[in-house]
Amino acid sequence: MGAGGETVARGELDTTRAEQSAKSIGPKAFAIRLAVTDQASIDSAVAEIEKRYGGIDILVNNAALFDMGPIVEIPRASFDRLFSINVAGSLFTLQAVAKSMIRNKRRGKIINMASQAGRRGEALVAVYCATKAAIISFTQSSGLDIIKPGLNVKAIAPCVVSCR
Repeated sequence: MGAGGETVARGELDTTRAEQSAKSIGPKAFAIRLAVTDQASIDSAVAEIEKRYGGIDILVNNAALFDMGPIVEIPRASFDRLFSINVAGSLFTLQAVAKSMIRNKRRGKIINMASQAGRRGEALVAVYCATKAAIISFTQSSGLDIIKPGLNVKAIAPCVVSCR
């Protein structure tokens, strides 16, 4: 539960980790299975939240992977995986939630997690940088496109985050 008593749905492919995270948030948080590479999973998660709570007010769109390697050694599988999760997963989750917000007449907020890496190239992380640049770009386009039904779309672009 947030400081204001919000209900939090913690979506993740790994439901055990999502449940642990939800438990640490508080009693009004719950875990929901969400595979952002699977449209049926995205739609099911949105429908479950609508069923339980009547809709969604805020989306923090944070699914992403990171991979490193010299530009001349990037395997196509890594490129495809990062774009599938970081870009397509974020875009289609945003789309499903925006449709829900519009359908349920919610004046919601969508926050996409970008990165400073999306504002400049960096050695060894070209694909990650490109995915985060795509997040920034589609956030700008989305914000312009869905402002009329009352939705606010923004991106956060943090610097290096330590995973200690």
